[in-house]
Amino acid sequence: MKVCVVTGGGSGMGLEAAKIIGKEKVIVISGRTKEKLEKAVKQLEGLGIKAFYKTCDTSKRSEVQELVKFALTHGEVSTVINSAGLSPVMAKPEVILRVNALGTVYVNQEFAKVMKKGGVIVDVASMAGYQLPEFIIPKKAYHFADTDEELFIKKTLKRASLAKRDPYQFSGFAYSISKNFVIWYAKKCAFELGAKGIRVVSLSPGLIATDMGNAEKEDGMAASQIDATCEKRMGTPAGLGFALASLADERNEYLAGTDVLVDGGTIAGVKQFKNPKYLKKMKVK
Repeated sequence: MKVCVVTGGGSGMGLEAAKIIGKEKVIVISGRTKEKLEKAVKQLEGLGIKAFYKTCDTSKRSEVQELVKFALTHGEVSTVINSAGLSPVMAKPEVILRVNALGTVYVNQEFAKVMKKGGVIVDVASMAGYQLPEFIIPKKAYHFADTDEELFIKKTLKRASLAKRDPYQFSGFAYSISKNFVIWYAKKCAFELGAKGIRVVSLSPGLIATDMGNAEKEDGMAASQIDATCEKRMGTPAGLGFALASLADERNEYLAGTDVLVDGGTIAGVKQFKNPKYLKKMKVK
């Protein structure tokens, strides 16, 4: 049997993707909260899906290694969706960087060791990875994630600390940097693992009506981002789950080394089509 592993699969878009992919594969979901995972497995089993869970903090390589071993007891790991992550309202800057950025490194590296030709890894980034000015993004530090993890954390945290006078903005900068890194790292892995026939791609969601997204909705910036979308609304977990499942589908065999922005048009709206400066320049009222 082929296995699909979904980190952060206890709820939201990860769980929705599992519901679709589980029609054809065994599902293994992971997360930090046992109770949430148990509830998710019951939902999947209720749909006739063969599903299992294992708690895992992806910011710890040893736990990711244990997740790999567990998944292999249920079959061949052919698909990995890495949707585990923390938002600015959920943790402090360093923790965000360790979970979102280094967690992606651990998941990609450890699962790639056991995946065969035709395998797929989908890393979940965020539209936040597109939002910081270029001079703030510490791209020269990204390579250290593979060679010196603590130096990587030190350098990225230092850049995020440009906003340290505002605790929330500090976490926000760390989050944006972490997700920009995920976009970069997925592309890097696509070229490294392509020689083995393993396809890697990333997906960047906009504001989604999950627990995490609803927590951010109360923020003024989030409200303005919703207004910048094509339909002036948040996305749904089911819609993003379908997008994830589509990217992970083996039939998408040439979709690799890129990021798919699924944000309802938010970035295009903020930067161009709903930007007052752009509209004035184009003389659009």
